[in-house]
Amino acid sequence: MVLSNPLSRRGLIAGASILTAAGSRAAAKEDRLVDGVVILIDSNEPYVMGHAISYSANLAKHFAERGTKLMIEVVANGKGIEVFRADKTALAEPLAGLRQSLPNLSYSMCASSKAIAEAKEQITIPLISGATLVPFGIGRVVDLQLRGWAYVHA
Repeated sequence: MVLSNPLSRRGLIAGASILTAAGSRAAAKEDRLVDGVVILIDSNEPYVMGHAISYSANLAKHFAERGTKLMIEVVANGKGIEVFRADKTALAEPLAGLRQSLPNLSYSMCASSKAIAEAKEQITIPLISGATLVPFGIGRVVDLQLRGWAYVHA
């Protein structure tokens, strides 16, 4: 369709500019909607635990390049608690290094899963430095999602 009325053409151009600006503001606002990302580990497979580490580093880098500080919490649940077990994990050093380089990164272990493993193994399970206990891993994941955090399953 060709517009012959210059007023109509200017009106369309002005309208398009307003829509473009509004779209840019909406995109910028959308970028800020995510306060954090929670990454769930519920497997003791080495590649799964390794993915959680690389996801954390890559997400932090991705958002830092956008000028956004992103909170990241890795939650270990079920068999995944092995990642934060000082007596079993092979990843203690990489996890410590990652936490040191990413101050907005935290590690949580499901206390319920820990208690089950302790009863089964008849030992007290030590946590790696920097890991904390939460009552229920899946509860922590849902709490963070309800607060607007994005969810990644490793």
